Amino acid sequence: MILEVAILNVIPGQEDSFIKAFEQAGGLISKIQGYISHQLQRCIENTSRFILLVQWNKLTDHTEGFRGSKEYGEWKKLLHHFYDPFPTVEHYETIKI
Repeated sequence: MILEVAILNVIPGQEDSFIKAFEQAGGLISKIQGYISHQLQRCIENTSRFILLVQWNKLTDHTEGFRGSKEYGEWKKLLHHFYDPFPTVEHYETIKI
């Protein structure tokens, strides 16, 4: 399993609109092959900052499957105008110890 992590800095004053748009966007990402689950969490100290955590079966399910899909085009239209700066997305894998 791969964990996608994105820190989302939303333009101040746009938080409620972002959350409503994300409710729609969540339905888009969940259609993609290899998708497992996602969470959107809001920062307590900075209420304009959110963290998106998405679990994928493998890296390419996100980087090729989702980003190459028509759903990603809709995702961008719904969400990308809320960010300043644009988020950096990183991927993590579990270390078996």
